[in-house]
Amino acid sequence: MMEHVHILGVSGSLRRASHNSGLLRAAAQVLPDDVSLEIFHLNGIPFYDGDVAATGEPESVVHLKERIASADALLIATPEYNYSISGVLKNAIDWASRPPKRSPLNGKPLAIMGAGGVMGTVRAQAQLRQILLASDLHLLNKPEVYVARSWEKFDSDGNLKDEATFQSIRTLIEALAAWTRLLNDVGMDLATSHHELATH
Repeated sequence: MMEHVHILGVSGSLRRASHNSGLLRAAAQVLPDDVSLEIFHLNGIPFYDGDVAATGEPESVVHLKERIASADALLIATPEYNYSISGVLKNAIDWASRPPKRSPLNGKPLAIMGAGGVMGTVRAQAQLRQILLASDLHLLNKPEVYVARSWEKFDSDGNLKDEATFQSIRTLIEALAAWTRLLNDVGMDLATSHHELATH
């Protein structure tokens, strides 16, 4: 059984007082004792360019991939722009997903949450789930965290002040940790089975 789960949190917004970055900071306040959260900021990652990738990935991209690879699970907080996710988040996914067979996204457990307007990023999260089908991620389907009318639940600095949302985030973190441990156990069982078959 995996004793400790390390989660990498990524916000799809660069804004200083972003409500979605605030969701990640709130998550850091409600972690179970056996879970840790590292927040990664997407500032400084250039637009994806295949020519640039072919000659060597930028340092910021290499760092992103390293942090993904070192995490046991991922947590994305996505805003909703024009019925979809932000270009910043899509760009980071494009970099991280290439080359496909060596992507650090492959096999990672993942949960999604988002804060936004009257629908709480429902459409953006649906779009994100579709985009992530291209990578071999293990997406946690439930619980869902849609923080509607987020301007009422965060202060002017982007810090969460709504207790019900804190509880929703804690429930999501607990479910992601359990999901990560389950997948880890399944992977270990499969590896053991393959080894036993190979030695008989």
